[in-house]
Amino acid sequence: MLPRGCGAAAPRGRLALLLLLLACAARASEITFELPDNAKQCFYEEIAQGTKCTLEFQVVITGGHYDVDCRLEDPDGIVLYKEMKKQYDSFTFTASRNGTYKFCFSNEFSTFTHKTVYFDFQVGEDPPLFPSENRVTALTQMESACVSIHEALKSVIDYQTHFRLREAQGRSRAEDLNTRVAYWSIGEAIILLVVSIGQVFLLKSFFSDKRTTTTRVGS
Repeated sequence: MLPRGCGAAAPRGRLALLLLLLACAARASEITFELPDNAKQCFYEEIAQGTKCTLEFQVVITGGHYDVDCRLEDPDGIVLYKEMKKQYDSFTFTASRNGTYKFCFSNEFSTFTHKTVYFDFQVGEDPPLFPSENRVTALTQMESACVSIHEALKSVIDYQTHFRLREAQGRSRAEDLNTRVAYWSIGEAIILLVVSIGQVFLLKSFFSDKRTTTTRVGS
């Protein structure tokens, strides 16, 4: 899947053209989706031979023990990667042939818990920002600054993604804990009320007058 806008606009200046080519050359699919219980979800990607790819996934927000099964197959159906009940993982491979590669996430082992899964599938590597970057010719100060900023921004994006996932997972656990504490407090209040009423009736029974009746038997 190519990003929107690839090859459609007339960029302004050399830097804008290079950034547009960079966005069109490397593909990345970043999706968060719901995976119901006893369900399986598959995704497909057309990859050329020799392309380096990376699959990274994590179960976030909801999901019992936060684990899913993951499976990656090449166009011939050969399993390249398979993990059972993983919370998160990352796998890098190089496509051995042209074709459609399939990767699936399964929650079939869960009977009542749905999962929220995030994955990032990167196809290809980022090309150099400037044609002279891989040559003997030295980069200008402006070009070196652009390369440094570009690498720093990629790291910032990765950190932001991981921190957003951790924040969402932490918030979900905090809300779940808050719900359990609320239910436990309501249960304790009901138990306290029942015990108090029981004690009142018990104490009342101690001080209540019991009248005894006697029957005379005549001779």
